[in-house]
Amino acid sequence: MHKIICFLVSLFLVGICTFSITADEGMYPLSEISRLNLKAKGLKIPVKELYNPDGVSLVDAICEVGGGTGEFVSRDGLILTNHHIAFSATAAASTPEHDYVKEGFSAPTHAEEILAKNYSCRITEKYRDVSKEVLGAVKDEMTASDRSKAIRDKMNELAKTEQAERANVQCEVSEMFPGKSYIVFTYRIIKDVRLVYVPPIGVGNFGGESDNWIWPRHTGDFSFLRAYVAPDGSTAEYAEGNVPYTPKKFLKVAPEGVNEGDFVFILGYPGRTFRHKTSHYVKLNEMITLPMVSKRFDYMIRTLEDASKNDRKLQLEFADEMKGYANVTKNYKGKLQGLRRLKLVDKKIAEEKELQSFIDRDPKLKARYGSTLSDIGGVYDKYREHAIQELMVMFLGRNKIMRLALALIGNAEAKDRSRESNQKTKDALAKLFDETHFPTEKAFLSNALSETVSLPSKLQFTTRVAPVESSLFANKEKMLQAVDATRADIQASKDPIIMAAYDLKKISEEIRERQRARDGELKRLEADLLDVKMRWQKKDFIPDANSTLRLTYGYIRGYAPADATFYKPQTTLHGVVEKNSGTGDYDAPQKLLGLYNLKQYNKAFEDKSLDDVPVDMLYNMDTTGGNSGSPIMNARGELVGVNFDRAYEATINDYEWSEEYSRSIGVDIRYVLFIAKYLGGAKYLLKELGVNL
Repeated sequence: MHKIICFLVSLFLVGICTFSITADEGMYPLSEISRLNLKAKGLKIPVKELYNPDGVSLVDAICEVGGGTGEFVSRDGLILTNHHIAFSATAAASTPEHDYVKEGFSAPTHAEEILAKNYSCRITEKYRDVSKEVLGAVKDEMTASDRSKAIRDKMNELAKTEQAERANVQCEVSEMFPGKSYIVFTYRIIKDVRLVYVPPIGVGNFGGESDNWIWPRHTGDFSFLRAYVAPDGSTAEYAEGNVPYTPKKFLKVAPEGVNEGDFVFILGYPGRTFRHKTSHYVKLNEMITLPMVSKRFDYMIRTLEDASKNDRKLQLEFADEMKGYANVTKNYKGKLQGLRRLKLVDKKIAEEKELQSFIDRDPKLKARYGSTLSDIGGVYDKYREHAIQELMVMFLGRNKIMRLALALIGNAEAKDRSRESNQKTKDALAKLFDETHFPTEKAFLSNALSETVSLPSKLQFTTRVAPVESSLFANKEKMLQAVDATRADIQASKDPIIMAAYDLKKISEEIRERQRARDGELKRLEADLLDVKMRWQKKDFIPDANSTLRLTYGYIRGYAPADATFYKPQTTLHGVVEKNSGTGDYDAPQKLLGLYNLKQYNKAFEDKSLDDVPVDMLYNMDTTGGNSGSPIMNARGELVGVNFDRAYEATINDYEWSEEYSRSIGVDIRYVLFIAKYLGGAKYLLKELGVNL
């Protein structure tokens, strides 16, 4: 994962730049920011303005929201993030009569803002290293499983101690390097989040799945939310009396946008990367995990599409679920293509051979690390034997009907079971039952069970293809009555779903123990591997992404994904009109087309070099899932765009970085402002943002 000097740099930029135009590897934790020479890269503000552990800085304007990143852009808790981050809340608030997904949503006043159901946001307040405390819980005589449990228990204990009785915050211990480095983070939690402005899907998801993970892109993937707290500033659930949250810092918008070659950086919460993993891990993903999950999700998408044909209510109900499946499966197919194109397994094997030679040449290193690589390989050999089984168990555990059965079993076996706990279980089961679309969930369950019983005999864990129609889970009242049944009655039940759930519960417990042992072994071995690799390469490493706040930086830059092909780094409104077909994924609002044709808008929204309104942009920053919604900031720390995707070739970023093909995609702030003002009529947003256009 190395960012090297860019392979395409114009002579103009080479002539005028006085700073380095290289971008370095990785997503940098907060602790590393002060060590970077960002001024040499192009940053025009002091690093302390970016991150200041003793004061207020740009990091205080960043929050985690809806599974992605958001940024505060006003003193009244206004959050800018992605359309696809806000999509779940938008779909949940929509009905066929008030179809906010299709038509968009705008709230000119605070009173008209709608609750973003099940959304919360959290803000990183502080962190500290607790590696010694965590690893101090590990004893030499421990088994691998006990080691894993000791680390996990200590992480939970430290998080609980750090949080103590404090309200409004959540503390978590994050593993930075397995078996080596641990940080406890304190997050400010906000539970009342509301929709403010969401563009219609013909803007926010223009290009749909056809363009997902693809460049050139013409998507206005942005939305505005607002965070609310109780009048005294404390965290509170949704209530009419709540007031907008006042962030410590909010970002200033730069309405002039950016140009090709400009320095830019991102602060956000990237999810997971796996760049320090061995060839064995990558091979497991390439051969089993990625293709199996892609195939499964493709089937589920087809099933949901067939079930919701000509039924807008069901389409809205399935919208978020389908979008999630489609996003994952296309991402995984991109990863597979990248892994095969790069021959990454072979590349890592060659690197590991060189590392082994380095170890073997030094008797002391050989005594300490000689078997590390082969031992890791042995762990993965055992893992591969059960990988398909573990994935099938995961698929079954996600099924809502199976979740109902497992919850019923869990309640029956609870040690502290009481009338009160039974009622809570009934309420939870009733809610899940009402949220379950049984025709599709039955199809998913039947399909998964059929595949399970066709596994090789040593991997089978059930022989049941359970018919839901003959089960108590086909009837809500019967299911709720079963909550009061005794443990013996539940265990003796001949209900086909309960019997299958018991099989699933038993194998899940076996898998959890297997995973604990595997995790314990790998933590020890991968810590050793990291130590010896740093000696070999004579450098420190940046930890893999783990959903903690990170910095990445780069430049607005195009790329050449294939022979005789070069992609420019900016798209325009003309491209939207050019792609528009009026149907399917390319159905732009007529009002937007009219704006383009009549040119009845302030020319300040246009980019002079493009002679058009800019839409999306491309840059060589290092991003992954979780960076969705992250602010793209210029050299002065001002907001110039919102990150939302990667190019198809860059889906491989999770495993390997390359300047040649790794590109991320964001919506230009000028398009955000243009859409809000002219399409949405949301001039109130520009006023709140302090933009006078």
